[in-house]
Amino acid sequence: MITQTPGFRFLCIGIFILASANAFSAPNANDVQRFNSFYKYALISNAAYQGRNDVEKILAGSEYTITKQGELPGYYVGYFLATNHKLKKQVLVVRGTSNVENAMLDIALKLLPNKHTGVKLHQGFALTADFIYNELKSSLNKGYRISTTGHSLGGAVALILAMYIDSDGYNVGKVVTFGQPKVTNIGGSKRFAHLDVTRLVMPSDMVPLMPPMDAMDMMNVDIYWHLGTEIVLQKGNTYSQLEGVNSMLRATDFLNEVISEKNLQEHFMAGYINSLKLKQVDPQQIPYKNNFNIYNFFNG
Repeated sequence: MITQTPGFRFLCIGIFILASANAFSAPNANDVQRFNSFYKYALISNAAYQGRNDVEKILAGSEYTITKQGELPGYYVGYFLATNHKLKKQVLVVRGTSNVENAMLDIALKLLPNKHTGVKLHQGFALTADFIYNELKSSLNKGYRISTTGHSLGGAVALILAMYIDSDGYNVGKVVTFGQPKVTNIGGSKRFAHLDVTRLVMPSDMVPLMPPMDAMDMMNVDIYWHLGTEIVLQKGNTYSQLEGVNSMLRATDFLNEVISEKNLQEHFMAGYINSLKLKQVDPQQIPYKNNFNIYNFFNG
């Protein structure tokens, strides 16, 4: 029989505290795997800006090969479709355009009914998606799982292409975008809520907040609305995860902010890749601190 002296009890408490601390600090295997996957999507989205050789380098050793590639005539927007016949998977990568930041700020963005999906979509992004889809549809395999990815305008088009693919009865895998602007409204978001969409954003990247909104827009059912889960890449190994209204209200942090060089710098893929590098071993989720109080806004 063990005599439980005060020293013994303190020793047990100390062991329990250490064990608990280790349990809480141990990396979450699923989270690590998820951020490893995000990092790979970021690398291939970035490689798409460089060209076919860089995409092939990223795909090397993964048993994916480029099945189809193309570019919109007159625009710096292109795509790559890679296929892994062994795993029965395909990945569609859409390259963005270098001047999308100016496009987000300078043009009026209209939502128009889209026959392919039955929802309202951003007219410019949808036209780009139409061209790409018509070019590559014959290379899509209905027996395969098809994922899409892209940065900025490329991310917006990648999401719309996933909607097209889903509407035509294909098996849609993951949709992973970086710095993606909005593409549809609340109705469109609900219609395609079943898609596995993850939008990665940098805290000061304002392109994902475009078209802009303020709190009063919440009363309008036809405003632009994001799909899926938003991952805000915070400092170091930390991140925040938002969805729905919480994601949309993030824009209120920028209501009185003048767009600066920092906002544009955070939109570049280099920033996304560097931030994701820091989250490969032990990513830690933290609350997102929004300075906006919706109750005070409507009752103040």
